[in-house]
Amino acid sequence: MDMPIDPIDQWLQTEGVAARAAGRVLAMAPAAQRDAALRAGAAALRQLGAAILAANARDVAAHTGTAAFRDRLLLTPERIEAMAAGLEIVADLPDPLAGVLAEWTRPNGLVIRRVAQPIGVIGMIYESRPNVGADAAAICVKSGNAVILRGGSDSQHSARAINQAISAGLQAAGLPGACVQIAPTVDRAFVAAMLRATGVIDLIIPRGGKSLVERVQREAQVPVLAHAEGLNHTYIHAEADFAMARAVLANAKMRRTGVCGATETLLIDAAVADALLPVIVADLAVLGCECRGDARARAIVAMAAADFDTEWLDAVLSVAVVDGLEAALGHIARHGSSHTDAIITENADVAQAFLAGIDSAVGLWNASTQFCDGGEFGFGAEIGIATGRIHARGPVGPAQLTSFRYQVIGTGQVRP
Repeated sequence: MDMPIDPIDQWLQTEGVAARAAGRVLAMAPAAQRDAALRAGAAALRQLGAAILAANARDVAAHTGTAAFRDRLLLTPERIEAMAAGLEIVADLPDPLAGVLAEWTRPNGLVIRRVAQPIGVIGMIYESRPNVGADAAAICVKSGNAVILRGGSDSQHSARAINQAISAGLQAAGLPGACVQIAPTVDRAFVAAMLRATGVIDLIIPRGGKSLVERVQREAQVPVLAHAEGLNHTYIHAEADFAMARAVLANAKMRRTGVCGATETLLIDAAVADALLPVIVADLAVLGCECRGDARARAIVAMAAADFDTEWLDAVLSVAVVDGLEAALGHIARHGSSHTDAIITENADVAQAFLAGIDSAVGLWNASTQFCDGGEFGFGAEIGIATGRIHARGPVGPAQLTSFRYQVIGTGQVRP
């Protein structure tokens, strides 16, 4: 049920205080207790599976967008099981708050330790994919952070049903329910209130389309950990294995077209384009993908003109023919978003030059760009893909949601 606009700031103030207090409890809780909450949450997701699917059916019935967008919104028994398994994988990860990150002794005998600590209260704003709420909750609980979740209006019923399972897990482990809260409204004014909630929220993480991320970066008075759109490239080098290139590209584009790790642009070396590009276009046509090329690509295979600055998130692939590695790197520098880029080649020197030459958060050699995913990195889940230059880059898991502080141990030293 939506709230009137006026009480939103008051809700954030009140519940923000509760979140901060709950976060302190969570940060001090033993790792075993935090892990128990995640395992209990996983069990609750399975137990409440039918209710979650019913809630999701309401969201899907109201959906009016593209097939790729619908796929992002849709939950199935298999996807609920994947959510539950993700919570259990996060629970099995090493404690990101354990141990000493570094320790040294100064000439005056002071022992200085750098130790991990949670960031505090996370504000998570996301769209479409309801499983993001479960992933974010798991990563925050594991890393000792409280979180306030604001999902999109298109997934509101699914998000609330999932949150019931997470709350049940926290309660079963004896942790405060305020560790994970969900916005009581999908009113856009709530997002605005989150962005100005200094002193309440310590870090905002937006996960959604370009317009959402741009709005958050433009308006936020709270620090932001954001990712740009996924203008991802797969570059097929002249020394690529053709069979591998076809298989990897088909997966990188078409496994799930609506995820941010999907390849949006194919770069193919001119030396192999005449032989390989018609085969690739035919492969993708069978899978339902439309190719759009630059002038050189269109001279080889008839297709519409490309747009190299659009994140399609659909069964559309832009294609450019390039003259070698430097041209490929130049194209990525002009049109990429520092997200994920891949090279297919049997030449190790060229591969290493490519990986060193891109400025992307994730670079791959002979593998699909769709491996840019916290689960595939062994994080169990992710709260987002960071493409900025500070704090964290790539899939953001529990360890990336910690900061650090110092402990200084003396024996009575005074400063001269």
